[in-house]
Amino acid sequence: MSNVIAIDITRQGAISVQAASDAVLLEGIAEGNRTSMHIFYTRHHIRVYRFVLRMVRDATQAEDIVSLVFLDVWRTAGQFRGQSQVSTWLLSIARFKALSALRQRRHEDLDHEDVRQMADGSETADILLERSHVSAILRKCVARLSPAHREIIDLVYYHDMSVEQAGELIGIPQSTVKTRMFYARKQLAQLLRGAGINPLAA
Repeated sequence: MSNVIAIDITRQGAISVQAASDAVLLEGIAEGNRTSMHIFYTRHHIRVYRFVLRMVRDATQAEDIVSLVFLDVWRTAGQFRGQSQVSTWLLSIARFKALSALRQRRHEDLDHEDVRQMADGSETADILLERSHVSAILRKCVARLSPAHREIIDLVYYHDMSVEQAGELIGIPQSTVKTRMFYARKQLAQLLRGAGINPLAA
């Protein structure tokens, strides 16, 4: 039991160090420290890119937006007051810029190129083909959700955010997040069944 407690304390300590480290980096960035900016970018740019890519569905535009996001971080790091997690603050900047980019486009291209994924070499070709087929249908069904429901699914299931974090990022109460999640999952299940896919399998 003591070992379990010790591991839990160590894990919590690591999380605290991560958060504190991000805050310290932002302080350095606010002072114009380029090394702090480089470390911060290296730590977070992949997550920000994936987040933006799922919104704009265009790799080139996502890269441009990520550059703008971290340019904003460089310019406004001193405005961070620690009222939210650094990652939430960072993704809120990314969300705002992605939504602005979407508004400038005349329409969304829902048929985007599939993201390549590394496969387990022990899996057979048939299993990989089936998984790819299900994943493609799942993405198409998610794309058919309303923007609000699609955003909730993306934040909670693809970015592992809690209800509290998702609500903080979007600027809505937790009760609203839960309601949107309920209806988003219900609609997604219907779409999957209509496509001949068992929701549990997806």
